[in-house]
Amino acid sequence: MRMIARFFAFLFGTATIVGLVGAAVAGYVFWHYSQDLPDPAQLAKYEPPVTTRVHAADGTLLAEYARERRLYLPIQAMPKLLIAAYLSAEDKNFYKHGGVDPEGIARALVRGRGAGGRQQGGSTITQQVAKNFFLSPEQSIERKIREALLAFRLESIFSKDKILELYLNQIYLGFGNYGVAAAALNYYGKSVHELTIAEAAYLAALPKAPSTYHPINNRDAAIGRRNYVIDRMVDNGYISREDGNAARGDALVVTFRQLSPNSYAAGFFAEEVRRELADRYGSKKLYEGGLSVRSTLDPKLQFYARKALSDGLVRFDEARGWRGATEKIAPTGDWGTALAEVQTLTDVDPWRVAVVLSVDESQAQIGLQPQRLGGGVLDRKRETGVITAESARVFPRRRLREALTAGDVIYVEPVQDRPGQFRLRQVPEISGAIVAMDPYTGRVKAMVGGFSFDKSEFNRATQALRQPGSSFKPFVYATALDNGYTPSSIILDEPIEVDQGNGDIWRPDNYDGKPTGPRTLRQGIERSKNLMTVRLARDLGMPLVAEYSKRFGVYDDMLPVLAMSLGAGETTVLRMTAAYSMLANGGRRIRPTLIDRIQDRWGATIFKHDERVCRECLSDGWTNQDEPRLLDKRERVIDPMSAYQITSIMEGVIQRGTATVLKPLGRTLAGKTGTTNDAKDVWFVGFSPDLAVGVYLGYDRPRSLGNSATAGQYAAPVFRDFMKEALAGKPNLQFRVPPGIKFIRVNSATGQRTTAGDPQAILEPFKPNTAPPESYTFGTNAGASVGGVTVGNTTGGLY
Repeated sequence: MRMIARFFAFLFGTATIVGLVGAAVAGYVFWHYSQDLPDPAQLAKYEPPVTTRVHAADGTLLAEYARERRLYLPIQAMPKLLIAAYLSAEDKNFYKHGGVDPEGIARALVRGRGAGGRQQGGSTITQQVAKNFFLSPEQSIERKIREALLAFRLESIFSKDKILELYLNQIYLGFGNYGVAAAALNYYGKSVHELTIAEAAYLAALPKAPSTYHPINNRDAAIGRRNYVIDRMVDNGYISREDGNAARGDALVVTFRQLSPNSYAAGFFAEEVRRELADRYGSKKLYEGGLSVRSTLDPKLQFYARKALSDGLVRFDEARGWRGATEKIAPTGDWGTALAEVQTLTDVDPWRVAVVLSVDESQAQIGLQPQRLGGGVLDRKRETGVITAESARVFPRRRLREALTAGDVIYVEPVQDRPGQFRLRQVPEISGAIVAMDPYTGRVKAMVGGFSFDKSEFNRATQALRQPGSSFKPFVYATALDNGYTPSSIILDEPIEVDQGNGDIWRPDNYDGKPTGPRTLRQGIERSKNLMTVRLARDLGMPLVAEYSKRFGVYDDMLPVLAMSLGAGETTVLRMTAAYSMLANGGRRIRPTLIDRIQDRWGATIFKHDERVCRECLSDGWTNQDEPRLLDKRERVIDPMSAYQITSIMEGVIQRGTATVLKPLGRTLAGKTGTTNDAKDVWFVGFSPDLAVGVYLGYDRPRSLGNSATAGQYAAPVFRDFMKEALAGKPNLQFRVPPGIKFIRVNSATGQRTTAGDPQAILEPFKPNTAPPESYTFGTNAGASVGGVTVGNTTGGLY
């Protein structure tokens, strides 16, 4: 018995020593690997990179900017079904263990590889959070020890829900998606709350090997792993066996979301917003800050603007002939694969790229570029069609066989109501821009900076500095009206010589080369008279004209020389549209903006364009007080009566002047054409009572559009096509008449009072005490004949 006692004493002593040594070794290991561990407490302030999202004015998602596509969701917003899927796939004992799961480790050692072909791992969700945030992905004993130690620390600092929230928002799930919210949106086009059992299970299958379970390239493996997760959800009691079996039978269908501003023809607009955000907040906040941006874009108006501009550019370009295909491929064999490799413009819908398979006198047989399915997989279906000789006649003086040969890669457009028939198209060489703006707020409703953003990201609405030509003249005449002139003031339309101070004499001329003698100020705009404009500018003094051009924002520092009165300076379409908006709104200064409001990742507003104050809006309730009024502190750049007078004059441009192409619209519109020297640039800028629009057409490398090209011929029709759609179904409002304006019936040619029976009678707006006299006393000197009536100096209006 004593020997047995000694033996057990020896065993106990040995075990004690081993235990103490083990404890010492474990303590040393814990101390050693804890020395330089990061502090998990820093995750309390963790702000992961989150996608910045840009929305249109109606809430439509327009663009996203991110280095990691992530939408952060708090755990309270996560549906239980999705949480159940991830717990079943990754860590069923998550809410039971203290950071490391002995059962999971043992199960991994015993089972090795499990269903779905994936190596069974022993890492808990807490350990994965520790690895993802603080450690490298290397496979080593040292890293696993550090991972376990960090997991224990995480569990002592954070709640289980917080750890799970960090995990579900941080994990990479393939195709650039980080976190479950972004993955649900980009795999299925759904929020996490809309996911089915099968969809949630598939997302839960992805964390450790997204490429292994690619839904198209590795479909069988993906379905196997998804079904494994569904089975675990059943085993763990999250879903019923019946629901699980039904989910296993669901097809694996993903709909990769292809979000692009081009979907709304808004590439130029979105890029302008991106640049402003980068300038305002820097690149890091733009791509990681999770900003929510409400832009001013109206998707419908944007579509109308894109179509009106592209139609105008194509119309001009096609009249100059077919230039030929720019690329060729073999038209035999698997032409679809070769055609799919051709880079195409994605923002010219409904145009498509095609290859000419054969051609004869009557038609060309074409093959259409195959579509790309989700994940970039090429559609195996091959579509064909024909271009008839008739539909190719949009290009003058070219027969079909002269224009096309087999193998030519071309653009085509479907012929409406004729399935299988297409019209030959080509990307125009000429470019241009259009901007539509709310004249009262400066909100840019639509902006197109060229034919195709894919072809050129250069925004001709904001970056191209071009001469506005005669579209600048209204600001010269507005200056005059604001400084004592009236719409009936008489100005000579006669040759003038200007000494430039260096011995050179400048002799401006009218567009048609014909002086017409004394004319009213109104006619100077309606008929776009250069000689009258130069005389008027000389009388006003160019420093005053330069001051008004600065007030309106056309130029920052205009050179005060007479040539500038004819629009010889350079400005942008956006600036011109904003300047015309100030005429339309009665003379209030506006700041054009593409952004209405910006919120940070927490929902706090950090920028708002509308700075008007509404103190009464803060009232707790209604106690029979007057309705709230917005306090508008914006500066007036011109007297509202002067603004209305120049608006009325520009109405005449459409009724009787250089833009009569707009008259058939039957709308209340005002505007001005602009054609520069040699017709290198053509403009039309105008407005309705509630919408201002600027249009510009020209080559990027300036050259003449043609000897006879005018703005009324090319720019005004773009304005017309846009306004026809933009104003459709809306009441035909009149321009707002400011208090003090008095309408007098005058002869449009002489500016003198007349009767209702006069065929040239118009109602002219006058400021108080500036109307033409009831009767006239004609002087004997310095008289001039205007419209058959002799007008002398006593009228005070001959310049």
